[in-house]
Amino acid sequence: MNEFFTLIKKDGESKARAGILKTTYAEIETPVFMPVGTNATVKAIQQRELLELDTRIILGNTYHLYLRPGDDTIHEFGGLHKFMNWNRAILTDSGGYQVFSLKDIRKITEDGVEFKSHIDGSKHFFTPEIVVDIQRNLGSDIMMVLDECAPYPADRTYVRKSMDLSLDWAERSIEYFKSKTPKYGNKQFMFGIAQGGMYNDLRVEYLRKMIDLNFDGNAIGGLSVGEPNEMMYDITELSTDILPKDKPRYLMGVGTPVDILECIERGIDMFDCVMPTRNARNGQLFTSRGKINIKNAKYKLSNEQIDPNVDSYASQNFSLGYLRHLFIADEILGLQLASLHNIAFYLWLARTAREKILSGEFKEWKREFIQIYKGNQG
Repeated sequence: MNEFFTLIKKDGESKARAGILKTTYAEIETPVFMPVGTNATVKAIQQRELLELDTRIILGNTYHLYLRPGDDTIHEFGGLHKFMNWNRAILTDSGGYQVFSLKDIRKITEDGVEFKSHIDGSKHFFTPEIVVDIQRNLGSDIMMVLDECAPYPADRTYVRKSMDLSLDWAERSIEYFKSKTPKYGNKQFMFGIAQGGMYNDLRVEYLRKMIDLNFDGNAIGGLSVGEPNEMMYDITELSTDILPKDKPRYLMGVGTPVDILECIERGIDMFDCVMPTRNARNGQLFTSRGKINIKNAKYKLSNEQIDPNVDSYASQNFSLGYLRHLFIADEILGLQLASLHNIAFYLWLARTAREKILSGEFKEWKREFIQIYKGNQG
């Protein structure tokens, strides 16, 4: 029996699943959306507000926290949970995406990756083992292996070399992880990350080798990097056909509400994305009736709630007209309320999907939701 993850029910008409993840800090009902807290904070949202939304797990970023304030500093505070006063679960990514996104200031070798800090230009070197140690200092519930995310498009030769390197790093990561004990007495889990670009056969090869390494959970990486949506869906479908059913499946960096529902249908349990908070700060709201660009003049006199279906302080207590005023007046409260609403909406979306899986109504609910959502934009 897998004490970390329990599969509760599978949807009868699709691969959608409902389960429970158990960590020291939280029981996490899946499917789950994990708000991104890159610098030990979900931008513009207080920890108290996340708790009011019953958020069970958030993300931290190994690369950014290593650079500032430093994992040694966080260790002095007793780990990331205590440092940021967060008594629910935390997943930390490995810095692999920064290897991808900061390509102009890094150099990849077989041993690891050398990079320059985006803050002060200082040089640093990550190996799979160093990344494990950083995440042990952070004390996250779930840590990710160091990997390289191939860009899109990329030729087969490059992707082959990249995935072989990531697989070698994965082997080193799990071996080193198993040789260590958590620093704060709390159980830590490690996820592998499947790569292979947009080549199905390379994906299958990587997935089978990753499964043999027996990680606590398995992530699908290297997607949502500019490829067409249908390609992302196809690779997700291919991956969940192969990944073990008794372990959690995490699709990294995805994405829009429609993408999340499409990939829940394809058997994904865990999601993260910066989109809810990033788009909120630019005045875009995600709602159960579609996307809203709050700066549009048509909302000036709107007395509608932001979203009556989403049970949060922001969503049910303020009008679209008031929120538009805050943005036009350049008031910080506008960014806060928009961010809080978008996070509440994403949490609501994943929880409602779970409810529909458990009740056997997921497929029809998803179809109706997407039809309404796509029909009302702006």
